[in-house]
Amino acid sequence: MVKDINRRKFIAISSAAGVAGVAGCIGEDAEDAENGNGNGDGNGNGDDEDIGDAQPDEGGETISWHAGGTGGTYYPLSGDFKSIVEDNTPHGLQVQSTGASLANVGSLNREEAEFALIQNDIAYFAYYGTDHEELEGNPMENLRGVATLYPETIHVITQEDSGIESVEDLEGQTVNTGDAGSGTQVNALQILETAGVEDFTEQNTDFDTAADQVRDGDVDAAFVVGGWPVGSVEELATTEDISLVEISGDLRDDIMGDAEWFAEDTVPSGTYDGVDDDVETVSVQAMIATHDGVDEEMVEEVTEAIFENTDDITQKAEFIDAESAQDGMPIELHPGAEAYFN
Repeated sequence: MVKDINRRKFIAISSAAGVAGVAGCIGEDAEDAENGNGNGDGNGNGDDEDIGDAQPDEGGETISWHAGGTGGTYYPLSGDFKSIVEDNTPHGLQVQSTGASLANVGSLNREEAEFALIQNDIAYFAYYGTDHEELEGNPMENLRGVATLYPETIHVITQEDSGIESVEDLEGQTVNTGDAGSGTQVNALQILETAGVEDFTEQNTDFDTAADQVRDGDVDAAFVVGGWPVGSVEELATTEDISLVEISGDLRDDIMGDAEWFAEDTVPSGTYDGVDDDVETVSVQAMIATHDGVDEEMVEEVTEAIFENTDDITQKAEFIDAESAQDGMPIELHPGAEAYFN
């Protein structure tokens, strides 16, 4: 069953770079869709890179699983899922790094992957063909949900001595909003719009490059979306004094009122070197998606393997649980997943 989500007409991405990036992600050419660098949704670089070869047993199949970039959370988490699926089913998982959510909904829609990790807001936009300039009027009705996993935390990182203490302080600054056309850019531009930040210079890169830009002073702040700790932010914090800009109070309420797929979240103190206090922010949800052309039994086997072996997960394991796996599910569930959870 699709969970009812009230929605507000989403603010269109106006920058040419954003439009071009989204078009590249969901266009007809699969190679173009998967070669774009990074996107959020927790996923640094978007290079084509596989985690080993799939190892199906006799009677099993090779399953294509699209993750995200190597600098975020989707990629190592997908490595955990590969091990679990190959240890507990006859199937082998071929995990590929991609540009994450927007690239991945395109791959699923074209049935070039059996499974992918995406943000729940991007899943909603794609499934209903709404609220996003390049998805408007083009519903991807073959997308199906499997499970929600963990919060995708919005990080706004800056140098500790930058003087930037609030989102509103980004007015007039140079800001990396994530890779062009990415879920991170979608989230960042909506937050900036809600905060009334109109005059800023936008940069668009993957997470690792964004961290380098913060370190080198090439940008004043960068948006990174991923389950904490995000690798690129963690690495930056080991060599530089950084600060995370808080999203709280009335602004947080306004953000969640404008788009109800956002939820309250907190980056705990000590998550990153030098960040010694809890930082209030917002998040979306990471989720596993598939398409309606994938065999029901295969989806049930993969879903069961993951949720019956959560002790073998090393990334965000404290959040991944069968009891919460339908929280925030924005699209129709695949019958194979429904068979497991019911």
